[in-house]
Amino acid sequence: MRRFLLIITALLAVSLTGYSQQKLSDKDLATAVWVIGQTFSEGFTLDLNTMTYPKEGLFVSYRETQNSFDRKSLPAVIKHAHAHDNIVGGWRDPETGLYYFDSTRKFAEDDLADALAFAREHGQHTVYDAALDINVKSNYEQEDIRVILDCDMGSSTDDLFALMMLYRYMDMKRCTLLGVIVDRMDRANADAVDVMNNYYGYPDIPIGLEKAGVEAPHVYIPYHNMAYARSTDGEPLFKRSIGDDGEYMDGYKLYRKILAAQPDKSVTIASIGFVTCLARLLESGPDEYSPLSGVELVQRKVKNIYCMGGVFGDSFEHDYNFTAAIDFSLKFFDLWPKDIDIVFSPGEVGDPLYYSAAQIIKDMSWTKVHPIKWIYEFLVEDKFQKMWDPLAVINAVEGDDIFYELSPRGWVTLTPTGETIFKEDPKGNARYQHPGPEGWSDYVLKYIRLMAIQH
Repeated sequence: MRRFLLIITALLAVSLTGYSQQKLSDKDLATAVWVIGQTFSEGFTLDLNTMTYPKEGLFVSYRETQNSFDRKSLPAVIKHAHAHDNIVGGWRDPETGLYYFDSTRKFAEDDLADALAFAREHGQHTVYDAALDINVKSNYEQEDIRVILDCDMGSSTDDLFALMMLYRYMDMKRCTLLGVIVDRMDRANADAVDVMNNYYGYPDIPIGLEKAGVEAPHVYIPYHNMAYARSTDGEPLFKRSIGDDGEYMDGYKLYRKILAAQPDKSVTIASIGFVTCLARLLESGPDEYSPLSGVELVQRKVKNIYCMGGVFGDSFEHDYNFTAAIDFSLKFFDLWPKDIDIVFSPGEVGDPLYYSAAQIIKDMSWTKVHPIKWIYEFLVEDKFQKMWDPLAVINAVEGDDIFYELSPRGWVTLTPTGETIFKEDPKGNARYQHPGPEGWSDYVLKYIRLMAIQH
């Protein structure tokens, strides 16, 4: 009875900060961990040094203890934990009903790339983030995902977060960003991308700029002069590769240059702005980069495209991205090859994803000077920016069955007034994202925040 009371005392100590409990033997620890597993059916992470649940950090199980799913296996788990990080975890497999116990390694909250690499090395499916209470998938196939980002940088800040996500995916060896196309005219918008490339450690990613697109489209959040920010001493805050006298290649020409150099059916396009450069690409003819027409070049080199845009469902509404450049958009829909998949991320899916200015500044408190943080500190008030654009990027890299439920296949047509009309057809090339179930938006926002915390 005395030993049982001692174990119960240890369990109570798990929820009492600062409790100084009597040291347990490995046998009693194994019993305590077993009881905790029966109590927390969804899973737990336990620090054996303090008998408390860690509130922050990234946690990955060791391969050596991954098949420990009964009480008899717990002494070995405890022994391994003592020899390593003194952390154990548990989780129930919903398919088998078995409860697994693991010796666990802890990584810093901002060390996601290393945590995921360790998880893959040890055959683990996920990395657990204690601070955000989410699991990050780690057992993805190491595909050769080659991405071109097409954005309308310089108006809504969700473009910045979409680009940030791609840098973080590259840090984790998830994709290769081949280039960034800016389809909002004015070199300041391309200079903002140049700042981001340099800040995140990818200064050589090429940037193309639209030079014959939509004149003076509406600006929602005026941050386009971020690239020219200076300190109180008059020194530039952010490094750029392209100086004031440098030139950016015309967007559609950079498309042709990049595509011509890629293997067939290897390129994924993430389009999160207007489709002006894409329309001009499709209308283009042979040049110094390829003897193929634009349509032929896209048909040969592009695997799929993910578009932030469209309004689907019962209502007929104008889509901003397509309507702002309606003539280009109509050409894009007319010329896009019918045998290349197109997945739409409609505005209603991103509407619940509000990333507040205060939270952004807090999440980026790891550095004094950061281009996104600087924008929220000095250029704009909180304008309730929704995270629409990152959704297309996440879908493009993570795949179609991880974060989203997609519509059946069909065809999408664009009306002259900017409505997107979907007609279901199993032979169609188009699908669109559905809003997720309850809790989905919170999870995705935490995922975006996790990427923002990395450095």
